[in-house]
Formats: sequence, C-alpha cells, structure tokens
Amino acid sequence: MEFLIPSGWFQDLPEWGLLGLVILSMFALMTGADWLVESASGLARRLGVPEIIVGATIVSLGTTAPECAVSVMAAWEGKSGLALGNAVGSIIADTGLIFGIGCLMVRLPVNRFLLARQGWVQFGSAVLLAGLCYAMWMANGDSAQIPKWAGGMFLALLALYLVVSVRWSFQGGAMETVSPESADESADESADVKAVPVVLFILLVGATVVVVSSHVLIESVTVVALRLSVPQVVISATLVAFGTSLPELVVGMTAIRRGHPELLVGNVIGADVLNVLFVIGASAIASPLPIVDSAARIPEVFLYVHLPAMLAILVLFRLFIFRAVRKNTFERPMGLPLVLLYIVFVVISFAVGGNPTAVGTP
Repeated sequence: MEFLIPSGWFQDLPEWGLLGLVILSMFALMTGADWLVESASGLARRLGVPEIIVGATIVSLGTTAPECAVSVMAAWEGKSGLALGNAVGSIIADTGLIFGIGCLMVRLPVNRFLLARQGWVQFGSAVLLAGLCYAMWMANGDSAQIPKWAGGMFLALLALYLVVSVRWSFQGGAMETVSPESADESADESADVKAVPVVLFILLVGATVVVVSSHVLIESVTVVALRLSVPQVVISATLVAFGTSLPELVVGMTAIRRGHPELLVGNVIGADVLNVLFVIGASAIASPLPIVDSAARIPEVFLYVHLPAMLAILVLFRLFIFRAVRKNTFERPMGLPLVLLYIVFVVISFAVGGNPTAVGTP
C-alpha cells in the first residue's frame, strides 16, 4: 500500500490527528470485515458452493491482491527480494498465528472432500517453492534467484488451481459441513440472498476497506510508537510483522463471530496457496527474486530459518488435517502448538538478525 498511501504522509500529522485515524481505521476495519464475510457467505449460498471454496478463492484473492501489487511494484523498483520474504512470512503468520488463534476460539468445521484436496494444494505449493529455492541455491550459490520462467510456472499453476477449485466446489457441495453457529440462521439468510453482481460488489468494497484501513491503522500506530520512543526493533517485531497479516486476521475473526468459521479455514489455505503461486509468481515475472540477502547479518537466513519454519508449520497443519478429516472438526487444542511454533519462529528470527513476518515486507 506504500505507493498508494505513503508512510511519510503520517509523519506530519499531530497526535490528535493520528488518534483520530486509529479510531476511524479500527471502525472501518471491523465494518469492512463484516461486509466481506457476509457477502462471501451470501455468494456461497447464491452459487450453491461450500464457504471453504469462496474463502479459498475469492476472499483470499481480495486480501492477497494488494500484497501482490506491492510486491510486483517493489520488484519493478529493484527491490525484488522483498516479495519472497513477504510471501513466506505471510504463510507462516496465516497458518501459525491466524488459524491457530481461530482454532483456539472455536471448533472449526470440516468439509472432508474439499479440505483434503485444498490442504494438499497448500502443502504442495510450499514444498514446490522450498524445493526450487534450495535447488537454485545449490546450483548457483549466493547468486541464486527464482527466475522468470519459474514465475510463469507458478502463474500457470494458479490458473489451474482456480479452475480445479471450481470443479471441486460442485463435487463437494453436497458434503458441505454447516457449523452449529450458522445452522440456526441459514433458513432466514437464504431468503434474503442478493443478486450475484451485488454480492460481488459488496465483497470487493469490503475487501478494499479492510486492506486500506489495516494499512492506515498500522502506519498510524507505528508513528505514535516512534514518538513515544519505542525501539525500532520492537516496532518491526510487532506492528510491522502483525500488519502484513492483519486483513486475514480480522476477516477470520469476523467470520467466527458472524457464524461462518469455514470461511477462516478457506481463507488461510487459499492465502497460503496464493502467496506462492500469485505473489511470488507475479513478482518473479516482473524481476527475478534473489534468494540470498547479502545485506543481512546471516545472508542465508531465509534458507536456514524462514523456509524450514514454513515447512514445519505446514507439516503440523497437514497432520491436523488428517485428524480433522477423521473427527469432522478441528479441535481447539490443535491451535496451541501452531501459535507456539509461530512465536518460536519470531524469537529465532530476531536472534539471528532476521525480521520475521516482515522479512521483505514492503
């Protein structure tokens, strides 16, 4: 969002102006999330597809598209290394922090047919990225890059993923699981489903409000923290890192609050897939992405810390999917190890001189 709302614009505001922006952006964030969640649920009912598919495709595209645009712009401006760390950091935060917190809040419902398939796409995308990074590093050393042809491959796989997801949605629609929180409301809501174009418009507006207000909130709070002499490293570890996944977090928590927890499951899985195939793919097309950061204290920190952390969290999540498919639900204790693993990742990242979710964050 930097190229749309420059950070410097916040620096000149007085304290009362920053406070007003914080309050206004928080209100806009919650309102936009409500619009996004309700319109996504309405779209699922209107099209007769499971909410997990809408969360994994349309909602994820809405919350990931601005991140992709920023990463592509950074690549064009010669800062292509930002995209790789941003995407991997978002995967770690989405799965470890956001899904972990959501799972601790409620028992998340499971559509066994779709979850098993979407989960493998999520895991396979991450393994493909990690395998490509390590292969390029072994072949080219410190000059290793994700080349443009790999970006084209990722975008082709993205198109295939979206097409296959549509097919899966109709095959698995009859097996959709309705959460206890939304079961009592479904009959009343089905009678008030808006036309698809109207629902899509509301969804787009909601996603835009969520993304823009998240950026304004984080920038405003960051400036306030700097004026209060909060160390820069603390700001990077908390506000900046947290801000990259704030849209997904707010949408996920709102989905639970509004009785549509399956949207959270779909949004997390879909965002992970899109961070690899969409964000990294489009960014690599714009400019090859360096894998080794020569400016870092440990240049190979991405290979030694971030990729292993991503794989560890996704392996754990994959094991939880196996259990959830058998139990027909994600049990609440499953969220704790995911959150703890995310916290360990943040601590290790700063211990070795890296910036966790904000690694490469625009």
